Amino acid sequence: MKDMPADPAMTALRADLAAAFRLAARFNWHESVGNHFSVAVSEDGRRFLMNPKWRHFASIRANDLLLLDADDPDVMNGPDAPDASAWTIHGALHRARPDIRVVLHCHPPHATALAALKNPSMPPIDMNTARFFRDLAIDPDCGGIADDAAEGERIAAALGDCSTLLMANHGLTCTGTTVAQAFEQLYFFEKAAQTLLLARASGQDLAVMSDAVAAHTAEGWKAYAGMADAHFAYLKSVLDREEPDYRD
Repeated sequence: MKDMPADPAMTALRADLAAAFRLAARFNWHESVGNHFSVAVSEDGRRFLMNPKWRHFASIRANDLLLLDADDPDVMNGPDAPDASAWTIHGALHRARPDIRVVLHCHPPHATALAALKNPSMPPIDMNTARFFRDLAIDPDCGGIADDAAEGERIAAALGDCSTLLMANHGLTCTGTTVAQAFEQLYFFEKAAQTLLLARASGQDLAVMSDAVAAHTAEGWKAYAGMADAHFAYLKSVLDREEPDYRD
């Protein structure tokens, strides 16, 4: 699909999403040349940027990102078209939730290990796990590789009005209104999953917060929303020194 004319906002979005790919590779959240991130560029969410098929996260640059239309399946016939699962998941989510601007889907090791448990719930046992209290959807039904429209619609429905979806036997999808916010959700969910798995591995009972304390903690996180921008800005500054070509 022909890209819209370059403008500062589009340039910034491309750079931020490219940075998210590079950083995900650094944190070892990616898998081979699969997984996919997207960011909406139209008000209705149906036009979005996404990585081309089978391009390693560590190599993606801003201008490598494809501009796609969720209502135009013919984009799958274009050069470097995304893989079928990428189109299915992101197209469905952007159509169903125009309020979601950014969708990050990957298989981080601790989140994916949690998704592999018979009970993949995240009880609030510390500040990070409580961050997701009542804002985490868990899809208990794995439909295999998500490569058809029905599966995409089912995944979008499973997310509901939450920001984060843990997909049983699959992986993790985090969303946000900006790349920085979605990336921060991904960052903290992986840390929360790691803490939970370590606590469970001890064999001792978990010290679970009451619903009231968990809700208070989750609400308290909102006052720290600016952390996402500051954290992402720092991480991009590292890339600017060490991998400045992500902006190309």
